Amino acid sequence: MIRSLLIANRGEIACRIIRTARRMGVATVAVYSDADANAPHVRLADRAVRIGGPLPADSYLNAGAIIEATSAAGADAVHPGYGFLSENAAFAEACVAAGLIFVGPPPTAIHAMGDKARAKRLMSQAGVPVVPGYEGEDQSPQTLAREAERIGFPVLIKAAAGGGGRGMRRVDRAGDFAAALESARREAENAFGDPSVLIEKLVIDARHTEIQVFADRHGNAIHLGERDCSAQRRHQKIVEEAPSPFVTPALRLAMGADAVRAARAVGYEGAGTVEFIVAQDGTYHFLEMNTRLQVEHPVTEMVTGLDLVEWQLRVASGEALPATQDEVSLRGHAIEARFYAEDPYDGFRPQSGQILRWRPTEGHGVRVDAGVAEDGVVTPYYDPMIAKVIAHAPDRAQAIDRLVAALHGSTLLGIATNRRFLIDLLSAEAFRQGEMTTGLIDRWIGEGAAILDAPQPAAFDFAIAAVALASRDGGSWFRSTGAANCPITLACGTDRLETEVRFERGRLVGVTVGGEAVAIEAVRLGDDDIAFSVEGVSRRAGFLFDGRDVHLDRDGTVFIFHEPDPLVRPPATKDPRRIVAPVSGVVRAVGVVAGQAVSVGDMIAMVEAMKMENALNAAIDGVVAALHVAEGAQVAAGQLIAEIEPDHG
Repeated sequence: MIRSLLIANRGEIACRIIRTARRMGVATVAVYSDADANAPHVRLADRAVRIGGPLPADSYLNAGAIIEATSAAGADAVHPGYGFLSENAAFAEACVAAGLIFVGPPPTAIHAMGDKARAKRLMSQAGVPVVPGYEGEDQSPQTLAREAERIGFPVLIKAAAGGGGRGMRRVDRAGDFAAALESARREAENAFGDPSVLIEKLVIDARHTEIQVFADRHGNAIHLGERDCSAQRRHQKIVEEAPSPFVTPALRLAMGADAVRAARAVGYEGAGTVEFIVAQDGTYHFLEMNTRLQVEHPVTEMVTGLDLVEWQLRVASGEALPATQDEVSLRGHAIEARFYAEDPYDGFRPQSGQILRWRPTEGHGVRVDAGVAEDGVVTPYYDPMIAKVIAHAPDRAQAIDRLVAALHGSTLLGIATNRRFLIDLLSAEAFRQGEMTTGLIDRWIGEGAAILDAPQPAAFDFAIAAVALASRDGGSWFRSTGAANCPITLACGTDRLETEVRFERGRLVGVTVGGEAVAIEAVRLGDDDIAFSVEGVSRRAGFLFDGRDVHLDRDGTVFIFHEPDPLVRPPATKDPRRIVAPVSGVVRAVGVVAGQAVSVGDMIAMVEAMKMENALNAAIDGVVAALHVAEGAQVAAGQLIAEIEPDHG
């Protein structure tokens, strides 16, 4: 058995691997960048080694630094987790060359499946059905455009060397192909170091179904059932579940057999996932094989009762698979939601900043895999996933209910998250009926569906905030004359209301919001929540004071109220002459030079943050008067990128 395991990753997956390794008596070594010096995975491991600066290229993608860390810490094995170097054949080869156990498949299998074009050809030869498309070596824009026309729109452009939605673009008509190709290639180059792409026919209203496979070096290979990953936005998975509400026993048997056939075709060992696209008529085609553990592996663990990381460590140590195909059974239903630091009501823009409060709800069939801690910081350098919340129950309806309840109860304050969006998505009729397809959420976004309407604070929320603010001073409102009034002006986003709270001999008795008076019967102010009774109805909300701000968590929605400073001018309207970075990130492209004439809509620069590209476009016609960044530069949110002199002609 492995004695000391270095986890070449960060965040929740590093924490999750450490927990299993510790249970098995395996010593653990964490690696960290400067941005993660105080991260939970660093504190959880037995040892920790610094590997570089905050940018992934300087740390978690620095294979040499990670190999050196194994020597410094005396580790005899490396677990790559997922993302970063997990599907990098050269890294796996370097581990083997250094005499280390690589907890993953042989480098030859990673190489075979890592090139998506080659993988499709191998699968076709093995008799596994593949999506029609183009996987040729001629990567000229002209050839790719011609092949897309031959395949027929809509098509998908996909990074040949990648996965996880990176370097993937949907194209619905020929006129959009060139721009989409350029964007996909740029993202593929930045993420995987290879701009090569392939073209695939887009299956409309399809389901994304994947099969978990496991193999060992003794010739055994089995599957552990399927996961449905159809709830996606821009090819990024949001919610995953097992088993699929769409897959029949016969379809499971057929897809499972093809998935095992795919693993055997490349001499696979360890955990892997074979991904299929499934049409409405039940026909399916191979998409790709992820030669690593998946983000969504917990749902398989919940329905099988197995620990997949333990299986990985045992197989990597040379043991045979712990079970045969006949011994694997699925019990109940499990659903996982990805809890992200992003604002769904602002284009799903990634968020960064300090976590003021983090109180996840676990137990009673609910599991939370998190990589953050209260008072920790979400940085702009990595994926914005905060945690995975997973619920298991005897049936799908109960699993949904448990997951929604867990999300309601899991409070995170300090930065915007997608929690309310997840609750609305899981509560949507299409999801509850098992009708999700890969394009449905993007269609909702395009149609402005109600699920994406930003919740607005009501008068009730202003009242709670006012009561919380007034109650923070305890008994200082006592008056011998009996009565005291406290006017409080509150703002939340663009909303602003005048409120007034009333006390009698230090006891809060009422609040007036927008001119309407409400009697308060009882108030209880806890350390992190407030409860009060109005006309016999109890109200409760989590809250947190942060200077002049009140963070209010009610029914899964977080509002931030503040008392406006009368001496501070309201912010000026956005100046169209100044192009500023919307988020902290890396400048991946600069589309202009100083002195160049630009028109409305022209791309000035592209900033990438947390796996998301943000195009900064000209808002006026004019000339680029100054350019303040270069490609590859790290920028902070609000930093000036360029200045445009308006065209007054």
